[in-house]
Amino acid sequence: MLRYLICLLIASALVAADRDPVSYVNPLIGTKKSNIGYGGTMPFVSPPFAMTNWTPQTRQNKISVTSYNYADPAITGFIGTHQPAIWMGDYGYITLMPQVGELRVTPESRALAFSHADETASPDYYAVSLRLPNGSRIRAEMTATERCAFLRFRFPNTGVARVLVEVSRPGVSGFAAVDAAAHEITGYNPHRMDAHLGPLKLPNFKGYFAVEFRQVPQRESTYGVDSPNASSARGAFAEFHPGELVEVRVGTSFLGIDQARDNLRREIPGWDFDQVRARLRSTWAEKLGRLEVDGATDRERTRLYTALYHALLYPRIFSEYGRYYSAFDDRVHSGESYTAYSIWDTFRAENSLLTLFAPERIDGMIAALLQIFQEGGWMPKWPNPSYTNIMIATHADSLVAEAVRKGFHGFDRGLAWRAVWKDAMTPPDGDTTRRWLDREEHTPYEARAGLTYYKQLGYIPTDKTDEASSRTLEDSYDDWCVAQIAKALGRDADYRFFLHRSLDDRHLYNPKLGLMNGKTSNGAWAPIGGSQDTPENRSLSGWTEGDAWVYTWSPLHDQAGLIQLMGGREKYAAKLDAHFAGGHNVHSNEPSHHYGYLYDFAGEPWKTQAKVREIAAAEYGYDEGGLDGDDDCGQMSAWLLFTAMGFYPVNPASGEYMIGSPLYHRMSIRLQNGKTFSVIADNVSAANLYIQSATLNGRPLNDPVITWEQIQSGATLRFSMGSKPSLWGSNWQPAPVLSKE
Repeated sequence: MLRYLICLLIASALVAADRDPVSYVNPLIGTKKSNIGYGGTMPFVSPPFAMTNWTPQTRQNKISVTSYNYADPAITGFIGTHQPAIWMGDYGYITLMPQVGELRVTPESRALAFSHADETASPDYYAVSLRLPNGSRIRAEMTATERCAFLRFRFPNTGVARVLVEVSRPGVSGFAAVDAAAHEITGYNPHRMDAHLGPLKLPNFKGYFAVEFRQVPQRESTYGVDSPNASSARGAFAEFHPGELVEVRVGTSFLGIDQARDNLRREIPGWDFDQVRARLRSTWAEKLGRLEVDGATDRERTRLYTALYHALLYPRIFSEYGRYYSAFDDRVHSGESYTAYSIWDTFRAENSLLTLFAPERIDGMIAALLQIFQEGGWMPKWPNPSYTNIMIATHADSLVAEAVRKGFHGFDRGLAWRAVWKDAMTPPDGDTTRRWLDREEHTPYEARAGLTYYKQLGYIPTDKTDEASSRTLEDSYDDWCVAQIAKALGRDADYRFFLHRSLDDRHLYNPKLGLMNGKTSNGAWAPIGGSQDTPENRSLSGWTEGDAWVYTWSPLHDQAGLIQLMGGREKYAAKLDAHFAGGHNVHSNEPSHHYGYLYDFAGEPWKTQAKVREIAAAEYGYDEGGLDGDDDCGQMSAWLLFTAMGFYPVNPASGEYMIGSPLYHRMSIRLQNGKTFSVIADNVSAANLYIQSATLNGRPLNDPVITWEQIQSGATLRFSMGSKPSLWGSNWQPAPVLSKE
């Protein structure tokens, strides 16, 4: 019996070793509301960083509603979407839907029931059986490329077979045209759901498409003409013989219909569905294969590789073979472009993860931010595809600083300096006449709202600017980032100026509370704010999606200063204890993401080891409901991946990573330079979560910190794990901000 069990275990291990990482990905994770939360994700079929994502559509998406929700019983289409997150809108989208019988164009009338038992979801392929009222079924399949999709619909043997192409929605002046000779439907959708959030009208914006059929349609026509202008239509359709397998290629573009056709010729030149799928699977296998893990179960691998899949979707490419439409000056330019930077979320860990797993993209992503600065006047906060003024601070400064710190050189550093200097020194238009409310409509670009007061007072007053307390603390971090860029460029005076100004976070520390506290323009303490406070006091307290407890430890660069303000490491640790014990740590939102790692700064790293394990277990599951909170373009997923590997970028622009508690025996990253960085945790288990000792390349590591350079050298970080806390790493202390002048 023992020999049989050993053979069974060996056989299981060999089967697991033969599986490529794509097979572990479950794109449905995060699509269902559960007792953990709701991730707001969609089961995208697309390559990493694709311009257009393809997903089944169970509801009409809009700001706060995504196209797919696991709880919905019916599918209304297959959408090429550009919606990056639940709180953002879509733009330039296109939907296809197979149907039988009479023409039905509204989502409600064309919806067809489906079962998750008949659904296959993978990064390279989606398939589902759609149930017709008479009991027959349409089999739908989908694969994709960066800008195009390939769909197949197998129709039943009775009834008119039809493929509906929805260009836009009621009230949107979309355009559709049919070309029977070419078996083609073309057109555009000018809809931008977030157009009301930014200052730019963009009259030239359109999402273009070209839909080509392999089979000869029996009939083609447009529908939904909303105005006397006959060129305005909501869509078109093509009809086929019953029982046909209808194959459809869809090209998308923001440059024009001809470019959509050209994208198709480049990306799907033939009619071989399986070849397109195989190419997409190979792309994902290479990307996901950069992460290797030993000692994880199949469901744990699913959680990890799905997180990496989610993290490698954004920001999305926005250029098309050397040209791109700019949503900032409404013109076409030569070059490479990206959009869908959820920067307030992703600067914390997602961007740092990309420097490890997709470093070949970083230069282009930073260059795109700088192009936006040239075309629109500022680097963006949350482009989708234009300025939206969503969230606070100018954390593009952090992305630039991190790229400079890590030695990326494929962008103009002089231009980068001009961009971050403007962020730090130029108030937005009307700065003192607006409160800059969250998602305030039709405002100028917000930049650092309240910067006028920040420069005068050393903080942003809560009676003058909305979210002022959070802005002060986050602007201080961005000042530190600007200082690091100045230092790298040899701008010593600017370095000293911004380094000193980065300590303005300390102006908000209230020693009586032991917490950060907003101030009014006359220097008085503002209401502290909290979940039980009145709406008026919550507004006047000046916090962004949180309160004083959520934001006290937010200056990522100045934990040493906060320790000093609180009266030493023991009091700092005690305040952290109170933070967690009081239920203030809300992992579903980003400001708390680094808090579990702060015990490293307090000289109590064993508490970090326990806390990050606790958070990972509570906030991340293994099935469709396995994400607590909007994934926010990969930030939630990036937290899990770093935590599983045993380290996390508390200050992402510093190039340093704080050590937590690795989850598995071995995790390795295959680096772009050909080397492999490995984390080995001997004797690790759910109970053995405490680090007893550590080595780096065989030499003792006594500090709970590793650096970018150590990772890039292909080092091996090895831990000895145990079931009881140890004093390993407890002697380390963070250096004060001004010690490196």
